[in-house]
Amino acid sequence: MPSYKLTYFNIRWYGEGARLLFNYAGVPFEDIRISNEQWFQLKPKMPYGQVPVLEVDGHMIAQSAAIYRYLGHQFNLAPKSPIDDANVDAVYDSHKDFHAEIKPFIACAAGFAPGDKKKLEKEVVCPARDKYFGYLKRLLSKTDGTHLIGDQVYWADIVIADNLSVINFMVPSLFESHSEVKKFVDYIHQLPKLQKYLKERPESQF
Repeated sequence: MPSYKLTYFNIRWYGEGARLLFNYAGVPFEDIRISNEQWFQLKPKMPYGQVPVLEVDGHMIAQSAAIYRYLGHQFNLAPKSPIDDANVDAVYDSHKDFHAEIKPFIACAAGFAPGDKKKLEKEVVCPARDKYFGYLKRLLSKTDGTHLIGDQVYWADIVIADNLSVINFMVPSLFESHSEVKKFVDYIHQLPKLQKYLKERPESQF
């Protein structure tokens, strides 16, 4: 079995998806959670000056989406059908588009940028959410409502569900009028293979 080492901050955000995939697959890995002080020393050594970074037998893989996709294929959490595989990629790329649209709110809520949080929630988050959740509900209507593509849970389901729960910390009304999406998120967080990790992981709003 390869040796895996994941480096990210002690928060969920872009690193938690990989942690969840490791735990769901039952594959051991070194979970390196760095401080801001450590980051200044590590940054020049990272391929694109960012984290998360996954090391596989000493080989670095950067960028969160690339890491998720790699682990999904390694752990049989990606479809065998090339069409379904591409559609799983598309689902996650759509999630990244949603992230980009709400970035001004996220920066404000996390304390990285000034702004009126309530105004940004109303004018930025809500329209982007309604559009994006419309896409998700269309996909969920074609399955049993517990996953987005095909006939089982794939890597993007796990990553998206947990990331939406992080955004829900910042926007308590995120799932209002979107019960189908909340059902999906709740189902993923109730998967038996994730329970031990979810109960033991460090508390973090982000």
